[in-house]
Amino acid sequence: MFSQKLFLKEIEESKAKGMYKPLPVLQSANGAEIVLDGKKTINLSSNNYLGLVDHPEVKAAAIQAIEKYGVGASSARNIIGNTDLYEELELKLAKFKNEEAALVFQSGFTVNLGSIPIIAGEGDLIISDELNHASIIDGTRFSKANKIIIRHMDMEDLEKKLKENRAKYKNVLIATDSVFSMDGDIAPLQDMTFLAEKYDSLLYVDDAHGTGILGKKGRGVADHFGLTGKIDFTVGTLSKAIPAVGGYIVGSNLMKNWLERNSRPILFSTSIPASAIAASIKVIELLEKSEDINNILWENTNYFKDGLTKRGINIGNSKTPIIPIMIGDEEKAKNFSQKLKECNILASSIVFPVVPKGKARVRCIITANHTKQQLDYCIDNIEKIAKAMRVIK
Repeated sequence: MFSQKLFLKEIEESKAKGMYKPLPVLQSANGAEIVLDGKKTINLSSNNYLGLVDHPEVKAAAIQAIEKYGVGASSARNIIGNTDLYEELELKLAKFKNEEAALVFQSGFTVNLGSIPIIAGEGDLIISDELNHASIIDGTRFSKANKIIIRHMDMEDLEKKLKENRAKYKNVLIATDSVFSMDGDIAPLQDMTFLAEKYDSLLYVDDAHGTGILGKKGRGVADHFGLTGKIDFTVGTLSKAIPAVGGYIVGSNLMKNWLERNSRPILFSTSIPASAIAASIKVIELLEKSEDINNILWENTNYFKDGLTKRGINIGNSKTPIIPIMIGDEEKAKNFSQKLKECNILASSIVFPVVPKGKARVRCIITANHTKQQLDYCIDNIEKIAKAMRVIK
């Protein structure tokens, strides 16, 4: 078959470039310590920020939902996949985010694929940060709107593009991540909100890595900056700090009404299972009840950052639990990650084309259920490897 030759060629070329990476095999819950390929490993690669993926109350809620609703939805929402649990989750999300309404999708990725082309269409303009997540990029590509890319978090560039282009279009949509997943930096949303208002534009923020982490009780980036109600569209996931599966968008009631009747993932893809919805509801209830988990996350994050910086490790511009070890050279970053794995520490190398050439790093993600002992072990080994590889002196 021709396809066999095609794939063989692509795989061989990928291996020759050092870009071929076998999938790891996880044999436990995705917690702070995991069983990976048969070995106990400290996990610095999980988006399970609050450590709730195997929380007893969260698991119990999922199990109870399976007993009542079964293992799958078996339908799109607009046919018969819209359970009462969906309705409850959307009400809780809207209240948690202090917004009028929430609409739940199958994933954060499909929120952006299914919303951006509906919000901005022919005759409109989308202005997007150059380091936005792939789902924002793909959602923008699917739109019939014109597109402009701005330099990363460069507000002078954003205003320049708005000034030059606003009068040419019916609507302008400014799209950005809140927390950028490769650097852990936070978009300057106060400035972006000001510019959106100044130039009569819409602001679309993907808060996938901010919800559960930033703001009071983890309400997210809008709460963090005191911008609740001032961002037109805020996206989040149910697969990171809220550790199930799914995504959502919050905003006005009219927004929800329009998207749920026109967004293709809502209309043409099967709903997420009730177990994931019930688990997400339980996590929101836990967050509303106490800030203890959030406080532990930030205590661990600051402890790890302080430990690295005191030993001369460059962690870039991180402002969140996403903490890059900046290395630069692609091969050196991959070797650094491999040496950590030999110490039973999982921290992924991030190289071109995911990040620009010369900006390779090893990305660490801290969670609320890491222990100080685990963090100390990681800090010690990161320093030893960095010295051995001459990343630091």
